[in-house]
Amino acid sequence: MGFTVTGVKAVEILDSRSRPTLAVTVTLGDGTVARAGVPSGASTGSQEAVELRDGDPKRFGGSGVLGAVGNVNGEIAEALRGRTFTDLDELDHTLIDLDGTDNKSRLGANAVVGVSMAAARGLAIAAGLPLWQTLNPTDVTPRLPVPHFNVVNGGVHAPNDLDFQEFMVAPLGAPTMAEAVRAGAEVYAALRSLLMGKGLATGLGDEGGFAPQIGQPEEVLGLLVQAIESAGYRPGRDGVAIALDPAASEFYRDGAYQVAGETLSSDDMITRYEELVAAFPVWSLEDGLAEGDWDGNVRLTERLADRIQLVGDDNLVTNPAIIAKAIALGADTAALIKVNQIGTVTETLEAMAVCRAAGWAQMVSHRSGETEDTFIADLAVGSGCGQLKSGAPARGERVAKYNRLVEIETAESLPFGLAG
Repeated sequence: MGFTVTGVKAVEILDSRSRPTLAVTVTLGDGTVARAGVPSGASTGSQEAVELRDGDPKRFGGSGVLGAVGNVNGEIAEALRGRTFTDLDELDHTLIDLDGTDNKSRLGANAVVGVSMAAARGLAIAAGLPLWQTLNPTDVTPRLPVPHFNVVNGGVHAPNDLDFQEFMVAPLGAPTMAEAVRAGAEVYAALRSLLMGKGLATGLGDEGGFAPQIGQPEEVLGLLVQAIESAGYRPGRDGVAIALDPAASEFYRDGAYQVAGETLSSDDMITRYEELVAAFPVWSLEDGLAEGDWDGNVRLTERLADRIQLVGDDNLVTNPAIIAKAIALGADTAALIKVNQIGTVTETLEAMAVCRAAGWAQMVSHRSGETEDTFIADLAVGSGCGQLKSGAPARGERVAKYNRLVEIETAESLPFGLAG
């Protein structure tokens, strides 16, 4: 039956870090109008699809996106307007072919992904279906995901001395989505009280987590355990567990890892993670080693895969081919999924299919620069992956995703929890 695109328009808006991004509106032949806000990352993998920035120092310090907006309103709109497409896959591959590069650097991944997301939402609206349902592969059971709340920020997300980037709490033992969100909010509140009681700052990082002046990750983990217990929950997989995203590429320099004043080799880092897992209820580790440290990532997987989930982000960048390489090497056991990392909704779903075929887990993720758009919440449900991270249970652009999940739970009878 297909659908016809009658209009495509983009405008420059601000993301949650007060940096420019795009909002894209797509109009279909039946009058359906759909909008998407484009996220933007701070900690990025070198092989991600490339955002187009203007580089004009007189506007937003060079980070403006008028060029990307112009590409949507000009070349992309001209290529799509008046055309009938069989499905989203055909539209997305038209965008890929139009750009003509491996990393969407000509038109800009931020331009391309905004059109793809808006079109996907428009198809759902036109069909009278929730977005998650139209993103659900035929062989996959939709599922409400366990939220992973980033409650302490470090690295490039916060102006403190903490090298590890994200410390998350994951209510694995919650019975429902609503109860999981409640647990995250209550642990967050308990952590604030603990920090205040110790005279530590409770200012927020980019993703809504606290950014105290702490240098050692072990100190943060101890505080998280206290906060979980203070909120009335059991630390661990039957209650509220901890997930880490050190974003190790950010503190990898000259062939070594610089953590809290120490210089560590890959094996030193692996040993440190083993000690952390033994001492604290850590269930998931993302980007424990740098993106180019493939040999180290293989050894890390060999030594810890029987105890925790090992998630690749900067090294995988939601790219189906790179994920297949990691699977063949035996590096990681799960992939972080970011739509703007690869550039279209279709390629994102392909990356998740590669993971499922190999028995890998997936965690859908926001970016440090977010909008109020809740697309990733529906993606997490429709893909059935069972995991999502969207920052702290604070700040409107973060909680919008969690609130959307509660809304879906209220409307639909879907399973909740980790997949598999």
